[in-house]
Amino acid sequence: MKARWLLFMTCWLMFSALLCGQTAKVAKAPGWIDILPDAAFSKWTRVAIPPDKTLNPLSQWKLDQARRTLICEGNRGHEWLRYNRKFGDAIFHVEWCFTKGEGLKGYNSGVFVRNDAEGRVWLQAQVGAGNDGFLFGQTFLNGKLTEIKFAPKPKVNYIKPPGEWNTYEVRCQGPQVTLMVNGEPSSEFSIPEVLQGYVGLEAEGFRIEFRNLRVKPLP
Repeated sequence: MKARWLLFMTCWLMFSALLCGQTAKVAKAPGWIDILPDAAFSKWTRVAIPPDKTLNPLSQWKLDQARRTLICEGNRGHEWLRYNRKFGDAIFHVEWCFTKGEGLKGYNSGVFVRNDAEGRVWLQAQVGAGNDGFLFGQTFLNGKLTEIKFAPKPKVNYIKPPGEWNTYEVRCQGPQVTLMVNGEPSSEFSIPEVLQGYVGLEAEGFRIEFRNLRVKPLP
């Protein structure tokens, strides 16, 4: 029995080491930029939605440094948190998880790409608790600022329920913007006139956590 226990523990430790090694490899994969905020949020800016609205002086964003997790309490108004660097062709990787509430409905947040600094031009990958893995926004089409209605909802809902972690990857390459939800293609849209902008995260009344915030510029 003791020999079996020792064998089991040895195998488990070897598996754990391999798993940790794979995780570290992903985190340090070539080309990826870790954009998780520091404690002072020195590379990030809060922006009201709509941009001419008064921003709450108290922030609803905080960093759990031990867990390397960004937390939005969702209790101080509609706004987005902007990373202060523009990207052209790039992949934005975000993992998110709503805090599940008893009887709570209408979970809402979003992942932004190719926004302008104020958020008057914006493209959002909808974050919710249902079949919400789609793109929509307001951007320039034929030289005019145009509202993009909801892109067709995915035929399959790839989003896990509140309390579980989901992964979004938004790929912007040329005019094409593609959303992957938990590794599956979910939505795509063409925006030929806005080929660069800011990435960001939305606060819209619900507590949500984000982790593994990374951007990979594309050639």
